[in-house]
Amino acid sequence: MIATPREAVEPIVHECVAAGVGGAIVFASGFAETGRAERIADQTRLAAIAQESGMALLGPNTVGMVNALCGAAITFMDITPVPLPTPRAIGLVSQSGALGIALAQAVTRGVSFSHVLTSGNSCDIDMADCVAYLVDDPACAVIACLFEGMSEPERLLAAAELAWQADKPLVVYKMATGEEGATAALSHTGSLAGSYAAYRAAFRRAGVVLVEDYESLIPTASFFAKAPKPTAPGVAVVAASGGSAIMAADRAEQHGVPLPQPNPGVRAILEARIPEFGATRNPCDVTAQVINDPNSLIECVEALLGAPEYGALAIPAVYSSEAGTRFIPVYDELAGRYGKIICSAWQSEWRDGPGAKEREQAENIALFPTMSSCFAALAAANWRVARQAEARQEPLRLAPPTAKDIVSRLIAASGASALTEREAKAAFATYSIPCVEERLATDRDSTIAAAEELGYPVVLKALSRDLLHKTEEGVIYLNLKNEEEAGAAHDAIIERIAARSPAPRLDGMLVQRMVAPGVEIVVGGRVDPQFGPLVVVGLGGVLVEVLNDTALAPAPIAPYEAGALLRELRAFRLLQGYRGLPGVDLALLCDIVSRASEFIADQCQLVSEFDLNPLICTGSKITAVDALIVRAAWI
Repeated sequence: MIATPREAVEPIVHECVAAGVGGAIVFASGFAETGRAERIADQTRLAAIAQESGMALLGPNTVGMVNALCGAAITFMDITPVPLPTPRAIGLVSQSGALGIALAQAVTRGVSFSHVLTSGNSCDIDMADCVAYLVDDPACAVIACLFEGMSEPERLLAAAELAWQADKPLVVYKMATGEEGATAALSHTGSLAGSYAAYRAAFRRAGVVLVEDYESLIPTASFFAKAPKPTAPGVAVVAASGGSAIMAADRAEQHGVPLPQPNPGVRAILEARIPEFGATRNPCDVTAQVINDPNSLIECVEALLGAPEYGALAIPAVYSSEAGTRFIPVYDELAGRYGKIICSAWQSEWRDGPGAKEREQAENIALFPTMSSCFAALAAANWRVARQAEARQEPLRLAPPTAKDIVSRLIAASGASALTEREAKAAFATYSIPCVEERLATDRDSTIAAAEELGYPVVLKALSRDLLHKTEEGVIYLNLKNEEEAGAAHDAIIERIAARSPAPRLDGMLVQRMVAPGVEIVVGGRVDPQFGPLVVVGLGGVLVEVLNDTALAPAPIAPYEAGALLRELRAFRLLQGYRGLPGVDLALLCDIVSRASEFIADQCQLVSEFDLNPLICTGSKITAVDALIVRAAWI
């Protein structure tokens, strides 16, 4: 344990190596975190000493660590004592020392920890090392990780894979979710698929459970430490408050947790024990009548726990009182008897009032700070079970085997930073992605002739490498119905381009057949500097960045994985048929998304990002009407 000013650290590290020390913890700050070149060099030398000697080094700029198994608290902070772990203990890993120790104060309400490991600047031991260590430690039932970022995130993903193979849940809260790195993107996809979206997609593929806020990290980890695998995705809700029952139903719908109705046998019990002014459906409102007849609540809880359609039970903790704590041991015993978890969202503003600690300490009850975090955890448990049931296979290639080489030559031959729309469509057509029928025109007369050949109505666009987003530039005209309109549109585009300074290069006019209205979807991709090729789907058209309804995955993906992505969209209902629009051919759409993912995976050395926006989906007909491919800056 090296607790000295920064200037003394390196000589002491050398002495440690000479003495055969196995590992060192360095508290001193003022190294690479300052951003100063000489301090970065100081830290680099420490890392080199550790790696060359084989002496593990934690830090610098760390508050240390706690190992509750042996009572070690190697830290300079005045910490809350961490008792011996229980069988449901959490192993906590945090890049932030202060926040890591702060999270460990959950021991005051009964949460159990096996370890609290803070990595600081991670010049040698990093987050991935800590996670991998905890995977192998039987005292740790689940791993909670407070994560900022890493220069080599693939190491953490490798550790996550170890956790997945060991069936040890890894729960992560990712800080630093800003998307400044996406501001320079040329495509819509590039601005949507920023660094946090890439982390989310990579973590999800690795089987990581991501929580959306700091306050949910420990409650969610505690839930996974206690909960058996759900035997069914359905959840039953029992509440003594109609309002909390409604809130539970809202959050269940938000997170996609099914609330199936009770079977006839269970309903008969509910109807016999719940007054007529309650609700015998799911959510079940037993009303405040349970104050007069507490056994009625217990019988309802047991009936629902025993029903095979429910894998878990949610009982909101509405009001904190000493009287209410008498139910907790009964709930705990019943949940253990039926092999299910009871989830309790704390609704009282008396945060540490009677019943909170008792629920936390119960073996089969999980306490949550909010209703949303409760149902997010239940949804994550269902997701883990479904993912474990999948036979993960490498996707079978859909695109022709020659597509990669043909398109690579096309991209390499383009000297500009971006391909023209016509070139981009030719590339995607090679991957058998359906694109709109079009003609290239060079002047007013050939524009009208092309429109006549295709048949009205048509769309007219300027074809230019300098105009990547035509709608914003005002160089696209839709639904032109006759020769007069086509000619006028041609003249307007020429006039608009001439008015710009410097004038953009014009390669001609694209005349396209007007596609019938439908659901507009964007399919895109980008090459992330840390995670490699990614594919993104979302609601497309001109509002793609406004609505920001997208889902992301590492590429390539199989059609069934594309289907899972589409189902993540808030707009998925539109694809199933909505307000007179026919349902979209989902199998065909998944095929197209899969082929697009093969494109970005194949061309990741030559392409930085691409858009197919929009794909217009009308029943069994899906057509790409615009396309953009941006070449990689390094070629």
